[in-house]
Amino acid sequence: MRKNESLTPQGYNEEQLFAQIKQMLDKARRQIAQTVNAATVEAYWQVGKYIVEYEQAGNVKAEYGKGIIDCLSKRLTAEYGGGFSTTNIRYMRQFYLYYPIRHTVCDKLSWSHYRHLIRVENETARNYYLSECVAENWSVRQLQRQINTMFYERMLASRDKDKVKAEIQTSAPKTWTPREIIRDPFILEFLGIKQGEHFLEGDLEQMLISKLQHFLLELGRGYSFVARQKRITLDGQHFYIDLVFYNIPARCYMLIDLKIDALTHQDIGQMQMYVNYYTRELMNPGDNPPVGIVLCAEKNDTVVKYTLPQDEKQIFAAKYMTYLPTKEELKQLLYGNNED
Repeated sequence: MRKNESLTPQGYNEEQLFAQIKQMLDKARRQIAQTVNAATVEAYWQVGKYIVEYEQAGNVKAEYGKGIIDCLSKRLTAEYGGGFSTTNIRYMRQFYLYYPIRHTVCDKLSWSHYRHLIRVENETARNYYLSECVAENWSVRQLQRQINTMFYERMLASRDKDKVKAEIQTSAPKTWTPREIIRDPFILEFLGIKQGEHFLEGDLEQMLISKLQHFLLELGRGYSFVARQKRITLDGQHFYIDLVFYNIPARCYMLIDLKIDALTHQDIGQMQMYVNYYTRELMNPGDNPPVGIVLCAEKNDTVVKYTLPQDEKQIFAAKYMTYLPTKEELKQLLYGNNED
């Protein structure tokens, strides 16, 4: 044994001992943080409940009613310090109004999560973000990003609206269809590309790989990365699929080709070849047929319509945006002049 290597009774050296203690303390701190978060959410829900019950009892009248939250804010701040601004107390009141049944409040989410959820007026969208946030363990920043990019609305625009709304009301497991796992447009603002900045397809691919965690968040639930520049060889000629993923809920491969220009019928034809090859040569037992997406700067729905067969269910084209559009821009893209 080396002179500077001390052993515990269990035979661990100092590094092993430190690592074991650190792991234990980190776990304890996470548990403490979760307990604090749960207690905070519970307390703020109760505050909202008391305020609403006070109002419903007829105690809030005329000019005094307008100032009750301001009064509470001043007194609670003086007593407990920060966290009781008029804005935060209004959120507590709204929190209770949105979730009047206590067991519908998820203890896994922090108050910061709920503050963002409360700002979503559409109840179905709010429930969707809550369920996805819990299932995918979104951070507060990730939840904020998904809300700001209208992730729910983009998903809804690509799928059967009534079916989506029905799914959100039930926790029953289901197998997704290809149409149900595709967003359009894709928002790639996390790449940091400035509007008008020129880049090559290889640059775009490299940036997506370097920000893979962000891209997986944008893709949605259940994706795993499989390959980059996947080579397939036909009679000695090599072809390369830019990105390959696997979607677990849909049980299928997703093939993505990146195009920095407007979509062409040749792009769709090339993707059709890739999908045919994967279908015939690379599917595993139990897999559903692969899905192909041509991700392009400008999508032409007419080209797509007349290039693909009417019953095509495996090939799609989607537009990507490298900046964060305004909600008005997104609504125009999703719904045009016929917003639903």
